[in-house]
Amino acid sequence: MIEPYKAKTINGIKKVRGQMDLILKMLEEGRYCVDIIQQCNSAIGMLRQANNTMLESHLQTCGHMMNSKKQAEKEKFIKEIIRACTVSNRKN
Repeated sequence: MIEPYKAKTINGIKKVRGQMDLILKMLEEGRYCVDIIQQCNSAIGMLRQANNTMLESHLQTCGHMMNSKKQAEKEKFIKEIIRACTVSNRKN
């Protein structure tokens, strides 16, 4: 992964880790369910943002594969991106 994407992703993941610790603490303390749900949604949003940053980095470094003269390489790259995006956007 290239900079500045790497630093941004690491920072985001560290924030998510802190968010998860907070959620766990809230659960253990028996806090109000809606408050916990809001924190979970916040963590999910931060994970999606980190995922998008990693995808952007990948496209910056490997996106040249779209210009490949070899159709098989091009198709492999496209399928890889579709697979990554499908997993990251799966609802349940």
